[in-house]
Amino acid sequence: MAARVQVVTDSTAGLSTHELLRHPLTVVPLQVVIGGTSYDDGATSADAVAEALKTFTPVSTSRPAPQTFADTYAACAADGAEAIVSIHLSGDMSGTFEAAMIGAKESTIPVHVVDSRSLGMGLGFPVLAAAAAAAAGEDAIAVEAAARARMKSISSYFYVDTLEYLRRGGRIGAAQALLGTALAVKPLLTISGGRIVPLEKVRTSSRAIARLADIAVQRAGDTPVQIAVHHLANLEKAQTLADNLATRLPQADEIVLREVGAVIGAHVGPGLLAVVVSPH
Repeated sequence: MAARVQVVTDSTAGLSTHELLRHPLTVVPLQVVIGGTSYDDGATSADAVAEALKTFTPVSTSRPAPQTFADTYAACAADGAEAIVSIHLSGDMSGTFEAAMIGAKESTIPVHVVDSRSLGMGLGFPVLAAAAAAAAGEDAIAVEAAARARMKSISSYFYVDTLEYLRRGGRIGAAQALLGTALAVKPLLTISGGRIVPLEKVRTSSRAIARLADIAVQRAGDTPVQIAVHHLANLEKAQTLADNLATRLPQADEIVLREVGAVIGAHVGPGLLAVVVSPH
């Protein structure tokens, strides 16, 4: 039997199997297309996407259809849910939020659709906060409020080896201004207002990774915090970064080390390192 309020999200949240089993959550997958073959996000590995990008195999992504959301909401209602809180990646990066809004119009129970203005664990942490509220028996308004409260405090910072993959996918936003100097610098980026924007320019990848850690530590301050370190085909450096943050942030009650999924990987490219800071 579903929780009274069911939380729905999409696959870009990158939640683990353990998290999905522990919380009342339903995940709607986006799709990644590699060399003309479409896969649900999660049905193929991010490493496969990284390899395809390296070999110039065509890679693209697509949102779920509105009918997929309508069917998901109907299944939640059939399983006993009385309301749904559906939380998704930034509407400025994908049409997923819009598709969820369209699908919600067909639902026989109330659906609160929320644009997280983020992705990865920048979406995942608010989803987990909402799921905890739902499991505690809160109503849909309180469940949505739990997600929005966590959204307000989250910061995401990331490093990419090249802006080329973001440019190809049209997700580069204000970071477009860095393209002219991309060969001379290693860009640090952040998500602001649901869009990818430039943060700093540094000269070497080692300096970029060091600055990534410094910025995350400064943002975390002395408050209780959850941290996520994301990567794509860059596990060794991601582990070093996570270990660094664990030493410097003793108040962190969780540091998640997780490779991004295929859909995010298709847009950021191999070498990604990201830190999501979630005070609570």
